[in-house]
Amino acid sequence: MDETIAGTEAAQIPKQRGESLLETAVRYAEERHWDVFPGTWLEAVDGVQRCSCDHVACAAPGAHPERADWQTQATGSATVARRMWQKQPAASILLPTGRTFDALSVPESAGFLALARMERMQLTLGPVTRTPDRRMHFFVLPGVSSKVPDSVRRLGWSPGSLDLVALGEGAYVAAPPTRFGSGGAVQWARRPTSANRWLPDAEELISTLAYACGRDR
Repeated sequence: MDETIAGTEAAQIPKQRGESLLETAVRYAEERHWDVFPGTWLEAVDGVQRCSCDHVACAAPGAHPERADWQTQATGSATVARRMWQKQPAASILLPTGRTFDALSVPESAGFLALARMERMQLTLGPVTRTPDRRMHFFVLPGVSSKVPDSVRRLGWSPGSLDLVALGEGAYVAAPPTRFGSGGAVQWARRPTSANRWLPDAEELISTLAYACGRDR
């Protein structure tokens, strides 16, 4: 059965159900050449979804690294990815930023507004995720952390006044179909395709994202 995300023209692309986390992690490494690493996962305890880390007040239930050395654990090898998820098939799929891509994270409402404007402007876009905690992540070329503050200031905003977060080296994003928080799944607002293999530079998207975040305040 297919599941679609309402909100934008790009969202009419169906998301396939039924593919295991293992198969998906291997495909990300094999087809997109993305590094992947397994994170925590959700477990039902007395009918309540809790993080496998066992911390009741976990800040990111089901979608954070299990190990402190996760950056060295991340791999672009499909063979190694398969081995890791065979050990823990329920593990979330986490993608380190600062390697093959960075990400610009914004609130979901601002993300959909920006995405609609970008499509009308026919901007080159990479993949975009939508998460259960109502955020969207726009994949861009690495190097975003050094560009966002100055770009936002040039647009007349104080970087701290906008909920526009740069995720670069040392950070990560959860990839579909990872489930976290209350149990909802990460989805593609724009899924990876052969057409968006080449990512945009962050500076091409920041003005539209900053405008949308400003409207969303």
